[in-house]
Amino acid sequence: MTNLIYEQPLNEKIRSYLRLEYLAQQLQANVEQDHQHRCFEPLFALCELTERCDYRGEVLKDVDRQLFALSKWQSLPSIDDKLVESYISRLSAARDSLQIALRPGQELKQNRFLTALRQRFNMPGASCNFDLPQLHYWLAKPWHERQEEYQDWISQFASLLTPINLLLDLTRQTTTYQHELANGGFFQGTSDQALSLIRVKLSSEQGCYPTISGHRNRYAIHFVSFDKQKHSDQSIEFELATCS
Repeated sequence: MTNLIYEQPLNEKIRSYLRLEYLAQQLQANVEQDHQHRCFEPLFALCELTERCDYRGEVLKDVDRQLFALSKWQSLPSIDDKLVESYISRLSAARDSLQIALRPGQELKQNRFLTALRQRFNMPGASCNFDLPQLHYWLAKPWHERQEEYQDWISQFASLLTPINLLLDLTRQTTTYQHELANGGFFQGTSDQALSLIRVKLSSEQGCYPTISGHRNRYAIHFVSFDKQKHSDQSIEFELATCS
């Protein structure tokens, strides 16, 4: 049995953080294994996002808020002090790094090779060797050389991605999963606290997936049969975590 986790952000900030986290995961996958020219897709997508939005101010505010919350948690008797201290240390280091760092991806604009690739990369079929001979040359390099270069490129985003990963990790840990039942494939709920993220854990053997909607204090989950591609009328057992 395979349990899948579906996540739905309930505000634009968490939506942006999840997109950046996803790209960070793609970057790491391309460091660990040779995916040839496909490694540039998440890199250029990350460049696009960080050029369009300056996340630094919002991330620093969120880090400061979490550090304040963690400092209050330390006085609670049921809290794992070592774990809290670890998060405080990692968040503090991430904040210091982000404060002094250049805007993520800024140095990559000076890289002529990447600039030439990026200008043409989104064109269908434009990665052919007659369109981009420099890419053909780069792909012929030994994997360890390309790996080192790729690690250098993505390291320029570490100051932003590291605190975002920590913030999302803490967000997910604000609550635990609860067993729920969706009668007729539908479930809705409310919360006294403003929510930022809905997480649904569901067995793939049930043959359906959730579509989640909501905002702050209210949310609804519809389960859709994959084979029929329409709303399921079955009773669906699942696990739910509502993160504030």
